[in-house]
Amino acid sequence: MRPVALLLISSLWLATTGFAQHNPETDEGPSTPPNILKTQSGIVETGSMGNAAYRIDVPANWNHSLVVFYHGYSERSFHYRSDAQLHDQARPMFQRGFAVIQSGYSQTGWALQAAYPETEHLRKYFTKKYGQPKETYVAGGSMGGALTMMTLELNPKPYVAGLDLCGAVEPTYEWASRRFAWRAAFDYFFPGIFPPLVPTPQDFIENDGLRQKILVALKAKPAAAASMRDITYEHTDLQVANLMMYITWQMADFQRKAGGNPFDNRNYIYTRSSEDPHTDYALNDGVRRYAADDKARKWVATWYTPTGKLTRPMLALHTVFDPLVPATSMTLYGRMVEEAGFGNNYVQTYVHREGHCTMSADEVGRAFDQLMLWVHQKKIPQAGLLR
Repeated sequence: MRPVALLLISSLWLATTGFAQHNPETDEGPSTPPNILKTQSGIVETGSMGNAAYRIDVPANWNHSLVVFYHGYSERSFHYRSDAQLHDQARPMFQRGFAVIQSGYSQTGWALQAAYPETEHLRKYFTKKYGQPKETYVAGGSMGGALTMMTLELNPKPYVAGLDLCGAVEPTYEWASRRFAWRAAFDYFFPGIFPPLVPTPQDFIENDGLRQKILVALKAKPAAAASMRDITYEHTDLQVANLMMYITWQMADFQRKAGGNPFDNRNYIYTRSSEDPHTDYALNDGVRRYAADDKARKWVATWYTPTGKLTRPMLALHTVFDPLVPATSMTLYGRMVEEAGFGNNYVQTYVHREGHCTMSADEVGRAFDQLMLWVHQKKIPQAGLLR
């Protein structure tokens, strides 16, 4: 099934269900009395709503506007300490006088299904307790960038604009099936290192012992190691080892939530594994091919296939070399926005940096300043290198 068909399935599902799933445990506010910490900088409120931790930061110089911030993909449950400093992606907004709210989500891994409604509930709780904000922005990093995009597409009314930081904004099926295909390629070049790809053991964990085992195998077969670096766009064997472990954990997460294997590499043609085309020929002939389970594939399409209907400004910021969310993957979402007729609402910028979400707090702050100018003065940021 092609991505366009998946998009239609996703859109129909959203239309018939209303999308937002209400959790009776969180509909009445915090599960227990929240912890309130007052400092010279402002107020920090932490607590939980159902199984989701949350944090609210209101600065002493509050401008009565709000940033709804989505955190990224996490293999462990999120918890918030009221005495901990805000991280680099959210602190610049707080320093500019904005209140910042964050949900820890009740799910780990690819958590859009929980994160979207739980964060919306937190926003409503904030408004009820602290008052209606003058303006509300949405922002997030990595998976949180995908949630930023998804929120602006599905629920734009409360928001004036969004800031996507290193977000996985192309259709989930696209990037996740690409990673699935990469793990299958690794198994071709280095059989027996990992447990089965389908089904991936649900108790799989990343660990140093496995990392060292992978590195030894890569060193023993330098040509195959070079092929894996080329296929995955990585620079080092260590990056390949870390990525393969991460993908394996992620596939277990997807299979558990989707109720089967959502991914299919039968139509995937492997290229650029070597300067010698015969390496590609052998890889395509020898790699194991997998079929997706239809029900599981539909779940991935639902969470989430973008529509491109971006009715609010969204500024995206990426590093040039991102080993987890390649900057080239942003092109597809930009095209979807253009095709939907909202190209003027999307601007992609970058910084000279390597790594996933490694932009500095200063760079995040500058991007946010440009987003505010876009909202208040209609000054559209310049695409390209962040100025």
